[in-house]
Amino acid sequence: MDAPDADPEWLRKSLAFIRRVNVLFGYTRATLSHFERFSAGWRRGETIRILDVATGSADIPRAILRWAQRRGFDVRVVGIDLHAKTLSEASIESNGDARLRLVRADALCLPFADNSFDYAVTNMFLHHLDDDQIVVVLREMARVARRGIVAADLNRNARAYRWIGLFTLWANPMVRHDARVSVAQAFTRDEVLALRERAGVGFASYYQHFGHRFVLAGQKADGEENGFS
Repeated sequence: MDAPDADPEWLRKSLAFIRRVNVLFGYTRATLSHFERFSAGWRRGETIRILDVATGSADIPRAILRWAQRRGFDVRVVGIDLHAKTLSEASIESNGDARLRLVRADALCLPFADNSFDYAVTNMFLHHLDDDQIVVVLREMARVARRGIVAADLNRNARAYRWIGLFTLWANPMVRHDARVSVAQAFTRDEVLALRERAGVGFASYYQHFGHRFVLAGQKADGEENGFS
């Protein structure tokens, strides 16, 4: 999926498959549950700005916006992705929602000033990177987010590998390949915590969710927001 020459039709189907998985296995709800917790400290009438890193087809930002609208929060999301074809698909799926802006950008060097957003979020992206790159991405997320971060990805274990193999048995070849590679490149709890410490984002706690999914999520302490410049 990450290849610049990826077949557009397979890419479209793969992104649709990921959207279904995010809903069916509660991956979207896992991310939203942390914003539900954070929102206890939001003031009515304030605008909450969120950056979604490696947004894919922008299904997570759209889910966040639907959740915010139901609860009466004014939320704006910027979704970034490095791949033009993926952003094109995201634009189609977003259907011109003015609350969502899509930008082509590199997660390793975010083109935003410190504390430009309230929160930075990423889903199913970190396993595509090596350890040094993951540390950079988490630091960049913390740098641009003045309040906190939410980073969700997969756990690595034999059961998860068997599970994803069965679940993708009848999927297209791109999905079958990427799903197995994703689990093989995923993380144990100890690995996640070690990367968290290297990145200096100790304010983000580790949460285990259904479907071999973890989330690093948390808000900075008062006065900590400028600590990642």
